[in-house]
Amino acid sequence: MSVVTVQLGQCGNQVGQEFFEVISNDANDRQRKAYGECSTEQFFNETTNGDLVARAVLVDMETKVISQSVAKAAKSGKWRYGEHSHFSQKQGSGNNWANGYCVHGPRHEELVVDLVRKEVERCDRLAGIIAMMSVAGGTGSGVGTYATQCLRDTYPNSFILNHLTWPYGTGEVIVQNYNSVLTLSHLYQLSDAILVHENDTVHKICAKLMNIKQISFSDINKVIAHQLGSVLQPALTGDSNGVYNKNPIGELMSSLVCHPEYKLLSVCNIPQVSSSSMVYSTFTWLGLLKHLRQMLISNAKMEEGIDWQVRAPCHQSGWLERTKSHRRNGFNTSLANLLILRGKDVYNAEIGGFQDPTLYTSWLPAVEAFSMWKTPVPFNKYEKSATLVSNSQALLQPLDYMVGKAWNMFASRAYVHQYTKFGISEEDFLDSFTSLEQVISSYSQL
Repeated sequence: MSVVTVQLGQCGNQVGQEFFEVISNDANDRQRKAYGECSTEQFFNETTNGDLVARAVLVDMETKVISQSVAKAAKSGKWRYGEHSHFSQKQGSGNNWANGYCVHGPRHEELVVDLVRKEVERCDRLAGIIAMMSVAGGTGSGVGTYATQCLRDTYPNSFILNHLTWPYGTGEVIVQNYNSVLTLSHLYQLSDAILVHENDTVHKICAKLMNIKQISFSDINKVIAHQLGSVLQPALTGDSNGVYNKNPIGELMSSLVCHPEYKLLSVCNIPQVSSSSMVYSTFTWLGLLKHLRQMLISNAKMEEGIDWQVRAPCHQSGWLERTKSHRRNGFNTSLANLLILRGKDVYNAEIGGFQDPTLYTSWLPAVEAFSMWKTPVPFNKYEKSATLVSNSQALLQPLDYMVGKAWNMFASRAYVHQYTKFGISEEDFLDSFTSLEQVISSYSQL
């Protein structure tokens, strides 16, 4: 089964290109044939000449980034984008969600849907669609939301996973919180799951773990691509009987999204070190999983700066008492977790700490809330690596902060006229705020 990726806007296209670069490098090892073949089938179409062509559609309202992505892919010599799988214009969306959603999206709907349809027709079986986009600008967020809506209408029975990059909290665009609120509220009705990377978190990983002095968006995109690859590359699921998982999107959904009110997924990966440090680093499964579990319960996004004082509540205490304790001591309650282990001695890893019922909400048994995938094949040069995809309260604080900032601007009607002139009314804003307040309330009560 194959996955079609739709790269939208500057961020989506840059992250997408790095993602395919990671996938192609990881699958290119001839010593692991079954793994490589499974990865290639999922993400690439192999031509009669043996060329690997990404199962991807590139969309932007400006030509520059798409041209750069296509050129970088061809230069790698390992894979490329399809010659007719991209669409761009010469006029951007001006960092305005309404311009992307109300103007550019409808204007180019037929062309974009047709490009995706052609890519889907090249698949023997479609496992799902991944839409990669930012929530801060105009094309990624506005056109991306409209494109997701069109894909949901065209493929009502297919899985759609939206990968979102959240902007820096200090701000890249003055109206980024408006764009983010409008994007998230709409996608919550359309997408099967929303996997989020925060620029602030990834920036810290680059600075503190990768030891990068002058951090560029390329560095950030490489970290995001590495984490995405660690989730989506082939692995053995609990019931796969030694055969690599053919449907990563479907398995991801069934493991993590058990209720339509809870669709926000976060991801953390361990270890992450600079290439120069990797040579001198040794890791044990015991150490990696101890750190990863504490990262989960204390909501630390990387292994540096973990709060080791946060503890899981006593299993014997009542639900109300446990809930109060959670909120008091900064405990991150989970709805569901997926642990993915890759590398040497993976079958000796002890994962009991992630099956602890006190980590999870009271209304879902831990046996249903926890899933694990594994493979003895190392990923992206790491001898051992562990990735945790979590449907938990991890994104509650940044979501609440984003909605609060947007509401403060809306209360004074700042910049609202820039949206109403393209057809977004004040009632549309209020509907979006109401929708996200409900999401915040639901996650707060886990």
